[in-house]
Amino acid sequence: MRRETPDAARAHDMLRYSRFAAEYVSGVSEAQYLANQQLRHSVERCVELIGEAASKVSDAMRATYPQIPWRRIIGQRNVLAHGYNVIDDRAIWVLVATEIPKLIPELERLLREITDEP
Repeated sequence: MRRETPDAARAHDMLRYSRFAAEYVSGVSEAQYLANQQLRHSVERCVELIGEAASKVSDAMRATYPQIPWRRIIGQRNVLAHGYNVIDDRAIWVLVATEIPKLIPELERLLREITDEP
């Protein structure tokens, strides 16, 4: 097994928190999500951590995997971390309900390609 590179470690973090966010909303409706402050905060923290890890990925890795929306991921993290505006709970719901499920297999593929993991 190859030694894990910093990029692989960051991709693993992105995948871990993407899976957590997806798990948290599994079987949850939008209305339930919007009504549950604890759930919203948990998901927001996952999104923030995904973006933090993405911001530390090298430019070379980002160029190699352009199908991952690096800038959007990092931008969402910045909005959550710095509180530029009031958080749009519906936008976060759409992100976790539609975009994160697409991100997970992309990250899994990336990790298969850059590590010896199956």
